[in-house]
Amino acid sequence: MNAVVNWREGMSFTGSADSGFTVTLGADPAVGGVNDGFRPLELMLVSLAGCTAMDVISILRKKQQPVSGFSVKVRADRAEEHPKVFTRITILYHLTGRDLDEAALRRAIELTATKYCPAQAMLGRVVPMELKYQIDDEAGNKQLEGMFILPEPGE
Repeated sequence: MNAVVNWREGMSFTGSADSGFTVTLGADPAVGGVNDGFRPLELMLVSLAGCTAMDVISILRKKQQPVSGFSVKVRADRAEEHPKVFTRITILYHLTGRDLDEAALRRAIELTATKYCPAQAMLGRVVPMELKYQIDDEAGNKQLEGMFILPEPGE
């Protein structure tokens, strides 16, 4: 797997990888940017969300779960001092569907976290992660929610 980032001007860059797609990277005006693209650490969170989302929806489809809506939201706390690394990550899996099986969802989340998602495996080695889920019915009414915490890195 290969990736390259090319400088455009100022604090603006274009990144690409083997897939051939491109993404614009930019910076906040406070550091000389013009708000014209993703921040690099934002892309790390998008990668994490995308990786785990693809696993979970694939597993739930194999389990024939009637999912009609699905999103994964990732929030990261950061250190105050440079290099301002992530200090804690919370992942919220939000599903909509009729008669979704909570055990199937929990198992899908467990499998992505412990076996399938390389982004989660790498980040999970150095950043504590809290995994939450919420299931709503077709009308948008909350049916249930739950949470579990992965073991602290190094445990």
